[in-house]
Amino acid sequence: MHNKVYAQFKFDCLFLKVNLNCAYTNVSVHFLIDLTTMRLLTILLIVTSLTTWGQTIKEMTPTLGYLVDKSPEGEIEFNRQVERCNKVWGRPQNTLTEEEQKVLENCNENFDGVENYYDILGPGCSWYCGGGLDTQTASSELNSQGQNNYSASNVHDLNYKTAWIEGVPGYGIGEYMIYHFPPENPRITKIIIVNGYVKSDKAWKENSRVKKLKLYIDDKPYALLNLKDTKNEQIFTLDNAIGQGERMDRKKLKTLPSWTMKFEILDIYKGDRYDDTAITEIYFDGIDVH
Repeated sequence: MHNKVYAQFKFDCLFLKVNLNCAYTNVSVHFLIDLTTMRLLTILLIVTSLTTWGQTIKEMTPTLGYLVDKSPEGEIEFNRQVERCNKVWGRPQNTLTEEEQKVLENCNENFDGVENYYDILGPGCSWYCGGGLDTQTASSELNSQGQNNYSASNVHDLNYKTAWIEGVPGYGIGEYMIYHFPPENPRITKIIIVNGYVKSDKAWKENSRVKKLKLYIDDKPYALLNLKDTKNEQIFTLDNAIGQGERMDRKKLKTLPSWTMKFEILDIYKGDRYDDTAITEIYFDGIDVH
């Protein structure tokens, strides 16, 4: 005769100590079972619940924005054009020749206010008129090579020429970047990612790129970001704005806790030459600026 036990199962997120975004689940079952059945049922409950919890982390795909097509040759030509523009900017228009007026029109359309070939944001106001970070940190970074560095600060310097590259052996699976935001920061509605090392076509192909990032808000899983293997900017539009929503009392707002975004590498596209995984930029757009 089988040994019998009177069993009560209570099953929830805290019981398994899994750091996941999941609704609290409490399942109580009272019945007589033998020990073998009890073990099988326990395994089944664990597997079923983990599957359910995994589904609560939404997956996001981007829309593609600006194609970052940069090169050393392009930078040289840009600087030549800006030099030509500097010769006509500020001069009275009635003193310009017909050819110089054409140069001026081209300058005003393409170069006015743009100081650097690799600048991400042009002239005019953006979310960054009121938004920004306290700090950003990374789990690792590749050592500098010559004049090139690959530090955490590169991933949010609004410049296409620099990149953060993780610094561990292999492809950097599990390495991460953390952004720290002050409480008064404007809310974020879009995350824009420039994948890989886009300063040139050669650098982009030779280094590895990110295929999937896990996004955490205040260290809680929020979404899986599925990146494409492209030099286009990749725009992830959030369902709800992230940040402090109660903004009327500015003094009180500043006393609230700061908060974080964490981006963890889960999968990669292999580079032609290096296993180093690069991200040129992760930056933002949002609301509450004006």
